Amino acid sequence: MSRDIQRHHVGKRISEMAVHDGTVYLAGQIAEDAGQDIRGQTQQVLAAIDRLLAEAGTDRTRILRCEIFLADMADFEGMNSVWDAWVPAGNAPPRATVQARLAKPQWKVEMVVTAALP
Repeated sequence: MSRDIQRHHVGKRISEMAVHDGTVYLAGQIAEDAGQDIRGQTQQVLAAIDRLLAEAGTDRTRILRCEIFLADMADFEGMNSVWDAWVPAGNAPPRATVQARLAKPQWKVEMVVTAALP
């Protein structure tokens, strides 16, 4: 395995993903359509995570850790209803969920994922 850092979707401020030494690090993922409710935004975030992990050559069964930021903890159950349907049985990763003021007021959820390559 190369020790080089590979950055993907590099912007002026952030990269959406970095891969190093068999580990994939995703930037915080947010919904593209922030007009959705918590379920809709969570579905969009998880779809973005799936796309980035696939691009790196891995998938949600290899997530090592997930950090979830909710703008309002009242959305915890709604977010979990989508998460529970998405996370593979027997492969639920370590996870933390906290309330945080997100960068834009219309964002309800942001997730940061670290995953292993096969």
